[in-house]
Amino acid sequence: MGYTIAQKIIKNHLVSGDMTVGSEVGLKIDQTLTQDATGTMAYLEFEAIGVPRVKTERSVAYIDHNTLQTGFENADDHRFIQSVAKKHGIYFSRPGNGICHQVHLERFGKPGKTLIGSDSHTPTGGGIGMLAIGAGGLDVAVAMGGGAYYISMPKMVRINLTGKLRPWVSAKDIILEVLRIMSVKGGVGKIIEYGGEGVKTLTVPERATITNMGAELGATTSVFPSDEITKSFMAAQGREDDWTELSADADAVYDEIINIDLSSLVPMAACPHSPDNVKTIEEIGPQKIDQVCIGSCTNSSYLDLMRVAAILKGKTVSSNVSLAIAPGSKQVYNMLARNGALADIIESGARVLECACGPCIGMGQSPNSAGISLRTFNRNFEGRSGTRDGQIYLVSPETAAASALTGVFTDPRTLGEEVNIPLPEKFEYNDNMIIAPAPEEEMDSVEVLRGPNIKPYPKTSPLEDNIDVPCSLKVGDNITTDHIMPAGAKILPLRSNIPAISEHCFTVCDKDFPSRAKQLGSSIIVGGINYGQGSSREHAALAPLYLGVKAVIVKSFARIHRSNLINAGILPLTFVNESDYDLISQGDELSIPNVKSLIEEGKNLVVINKTTGKEIPVECELSDRTKDIIIAGGLLNYTKQNG
Repeated sequence: MGYTIAQKIIKNHLVSGDMTVGSEVGLKIDQTLTQDATGTMAYLEFEAIGVPRVKTERSVAYIDHNTLQTGFENADDHRFIQSVAKKHGIYFSRPGNGICHQVHLERFGKPGKTLIGSDSHTPTGGGIGMLAIGAGGLDVAVAMGGGAYYISMPKMVRINLTGKLRPWVSAKDIILEVLRIMSVKGGVGKIIEYGGEGVKTLTVPERATITNMGAELGATTSVFPSDEITKSFMAAQGREDDWTELSADADAVYDEIINIDLSSLVPMAACPHSPDNVKTIEEIGPQKIDQVCIGSCTNSSYLDLMRVAAILKGKTVSSNVSLAIAPGSKQVYNMLARNGALADIIESGARVLECACGPCIGMGQSPNSAGISLRTFNRNFEGRSGTRDGQIYLVSPETAAASALTGVFTDPRTLGEEVNIPLPEKFEYNDNMIIAPAPEEEMDSVEVLRGPNIKPYPKTSPLEDNIDVPCSLKVGDNITTDHIMPAGAKILPLRSNIPAISEHCFTVCDKDFPSRAKQLGSSIIVGGINYGQGSSREHAALAPLYLGVKAVIVKSFARIHRSNLINAGILPLTFVNESDYDLISQGDELSIPNVKSLIEEGKNLVVINKTTGKEIPVECELSDRTKDIIIAGGLLNYTKQNG
């Protein structure tokens, strides 16, 4: 039996475990990346581990999230990250150089290599044949220190692409169709692998759009073959020597196969408030819009923005629409400026933003009250835009640009003859905004610069024998990390200060939660299906940890958040019977006896609702390693204890 692309990479990087679906495997990590919203905490954790120099082939720290500097906090974090990077062997991508995933794809990614990043959209690297996985910052810190990265061996899903996209239909429409078919929880425990003749019709930037937004499926990652198209892209970046061919064996076996005829697709949109709430533009109809935002790590490539510029050229944005455009990297920005496309964009009335995440994470450009905003981004969770009642739709760059001109939802197929934008034979690359670390012999002389907003990792303690605490919060299905720990311009600057950021924990759901949790001292949270979907931000585990949360009991977890809870020493529990969710109410007094011994023995736990007298069986599925992590009180304690 042959291997899939992902299985080949896993096999070549396997340091522990076996490749049986569901069993834990440890992987050697070649590359890591961080961004500034998660990076400060990741580097504090790396310092706490005590390894003097990173042991990966390449680690890069990017500044792309917290670039709005309304106070000292973000600037202090950037200074800290730059100094840590210089000291410990990490490359530093300066503010303005671009979004981590776009720049990493252009300048550092290599087919067949493993990459983990403290950002959930790290699977963008799958567009060039990497096994690229989003992870919590502590997992990244351990990998930088030479430790393995652990996952449950995923199932393999092949998405077989046939045919060719019709004019004005884009890669964004492909991933929206996949989301429509699979849903935001359909990829949990799976790797999505693309194959078929249709793959050869897609450029690397188009493939990267698809793997990027595969994160919304809940998948471990997504990956494309590395072929002649990949080779051409890397050669155009001056990195042909980094290319290797990689494809699935002809007799590879998949757990699931989905067939998509590219020629059958039409322009689509993900409607509020979920990436899988997909309708065609035709179904939505000519509804009035208020705002259009083009960019993010999903759709800010040279190819995307050249198409946008061609649509806007010689025209003016509707008087009722605010159009903002953010290039994904300095490379893209420079090339648009040099070939005149940037002038076409500016002339149309678009507002050009810096090369950063910006509106995608609520860092500026919030829409008006109840405003309808079309965005080329990857997430449209409620409130993520910064406007609580904003109506956010996810669309392709072509649909976004066409709609910006008309002021209503507009199918780009009405634009006439398609704009054909070929990828350049050579990109204009210049790495002058990437700072190499100090040589190893000079690292001891580098001072790490800390600002007053930078606080240490929260204290953790070993697992207790019994847990007797109240339920401080009960929430429903599809709770995202944006619900647990919101982003946005006001809150993101607090990412390096867990005591301060915890004041905003769960306030999207219940504004009184932080004060109630602190008053209770210790507590349990109860949730529904797919709890913790979305971002990799470990702050969604660290803030509850700081507020005394001992366990989270849900119907099911999203992958990264469950790992982050374990890393923080918080028990991730699931109902044996989902209907038992109804047997717990907020405020109930709960007891979990003999926790430590039952965890050690691998047995199910029982939650006793002391308020009602009900006994509720719950599962805590852990490997031997994650048992030890939970018992130690989290991954940082475990790593220190085990070298």
